[in-house]
Amino acid sequence: MARILVTGGAGYIGAHVCRALAARGDLPVSFDNLSGGHAHAVQWGPLVRGDIRSPAQLDDAFREFEPEAVMHCAASIEINEGQKHPFPFWENNVGGAINLTGAMVRAGVKPIVFSSSCAVYGEPDRVPIRESEPRTPVSVYGQTKLAVEMLLADLALSDDIRFAALRYFNAAGASPDAEIGEEHEPETHLIPNALKAAAGIGPARLEVFGSDYDTHDGTCLRDYVHVVDLAAAHLAALDRVMAGSSGLCCNLGTGRGATVLEVLQAVERVTGSPVPYDIQPRRAGDAAVLLADTELARTELGFVPEASSIDQIIADAWRFHARKWGA
Repeated sequence: MARILVTGGAGYIGAHVCRALAARGDLPVSFDNLSGGHAHAVQWGPLVRGDIRSPAQLDDAFREFEPEAVMHCAASIEINEGQKHPFPFWENNVGGAINLTGAMVRAGVKPIVFSSSCAVYGEPDRVPIRESEPRTPVSVYGQTKLAVEMLLADLALSDDIRFAALRYFNAAGASPDAEIGEEHEPETHLIPNALKAAAGIGPARLEVFGSDYDTHDGTCLRDYVHVVDLAAAHLAALDRVMAGSSGLCCNLGTGRGATVLEVLQAVERVTGSPVPYDIQPRRAGDAAVLLADTELARTELGFVPEASSIDQIIADAWRFHARKWGA
């Protein structure tokens, strides 16, 4: 049994990573301040109430649990909030990563898997997006993710750490047994908000931003990847860095995509209820198409998404939300 410190282990991605670790016999230790996570999502190991902005709290967790590796999932993620209030994003995402890696160095723990994002690419010139594409983020969120990748690369040069950085595309879905799922407050992601609209919960009509993009139906196309598939990729990346490898930065997506309207059609197929929506003007910074080139993840991690069809993603998300809402 390996002991793994999972920052953000009470959050959406982190809880699924903890679940996957425990399923194979490891002990996940969730380190979370519960600002965005939920204590009820920590079911497979201890919860340490702590903040990555506190070096002392991190040092205490390393001393108490003596983890052998780190999964770093804790971050501020709400893109619009980052644009309005950049300092807290930099303080949490970058300052927190500096504190975390400092605690790792003091404890002599080298392996770390970092939750990065396709936001590091900004508005790409070519799709599918390869890892070799320029990293020119256009959001504060993307800039902080890129800054942490650069920090990890520099620390790896001096052999202070060994790392893998996983650039998520659109994480979605829930655990198949409906135990854990997406619970952001406020919720800004399309699929849970579309499910709310179909169920008659929350705003009466969903807002769809833009209908004149260069896609077959005019709405943005995104690469949705099931959170269970993401968790499996984390375990493969962890095994890689614990075995001595370092420096992998790779996309986690499917290479397929669904437009906003195709997602709404899938919601109707799954729930049996149409999604009422209104078209709104485009949002600044929304690219028409974001698709991952997945060859590197397949080659280096054996990553082949098994649960990431759009209907499977929405069916699992619907089971979770229907249980949560009593729908």
